[in-house]
Amino acid sequence: MKKTLLALTAIAAMTGSASAADLGARPYAKAPMPAPVANWTGFYIFGGGGGGLSNADQSIVDTGTGTPLTITQRQGGSGWFGTVGAGYDWQFSGTWVAGVFGDAQFGSIRSTIQDPIFDITGNQKLETSWAAGVRLGWLVAPNVLSYVNGGYSGAHFGRTNFTTLGGTPAGVHLNGYDRHGWFIGGGVENSLNIFGITSPGWFMKTEYRSAFYNGKTEAIRFDGTDLPTIHSVRANSWNQTISTSLVYRFNWTGPVVAKY
Repeated sequence: MKKTLLALTAIAAMTGSASAADLGARPYAKAPMPAPVANWTGFYIFGGGGGGLSNADQSIVDTGTGTPLTITQRQGGSGWFGTVGAGYDWQFSGTWVAGVFGDAQFGSIRSTIQDPIFDITGNQKLETSWAAGVRLGWLVAPNVLSYVNGGYSGAHFGRTNFTTLGGTPAGVHLNGYDRHGWFIGGGVENSLNIFGITSPGWFMKTEYRSAFYNGKTEAIRFDGTDLPTIHSVRANSWNQTISTSLVYRFNWTGPVVAKY
């Protein structure tokens, strides 16, 4: 009996060894790669365009004394503009982005100026403006930034030629002048890697901005001599714009991933 058990044990041991030898080596499984992480830190440039509204609280004052001659009335207008700019962003705490930027706008946002005493009217054009400010944003997704911004702004308003209510030149004008103020706004910026299209570094942003310029008194002047008349226009300005721009980020070469 003992001899039988020993024989069966020996046969089982040899069978197990043979089965183990027949099995191939366990395949090597590569560790999964980490999820891509976007990096928003770096320089960028942009260019685009949009439309805007202009509003101004205006009154006519005496050129010599500054005494108001009419009540203050709000006049408005609208138009289009182009924009170019550049900036630098820092990404911190994972999903927060802060940055500085500067930009310039050029175009034709018009508003109305009137002297109801002399029954004359004219169109004033916001020809150029610029802004320098900061922005703070939160990453809604790795490639989508929602942000607010604000800062300092300047604007140049072109010459205004007045006409009578019938459209006849009135022989008087306002010279062009500069104004300064501040702005606040916000928008969304997103990568253009959408719909299966790969475009490293290219983004699009859509932004709303509200700019407030200080009040200024400007004399209505005679054509030809440029001498002031007895009336001046006292006005501030509030401009609202919506723009869409194409953005290129120099440091953006696609999501950063670990290599094995």
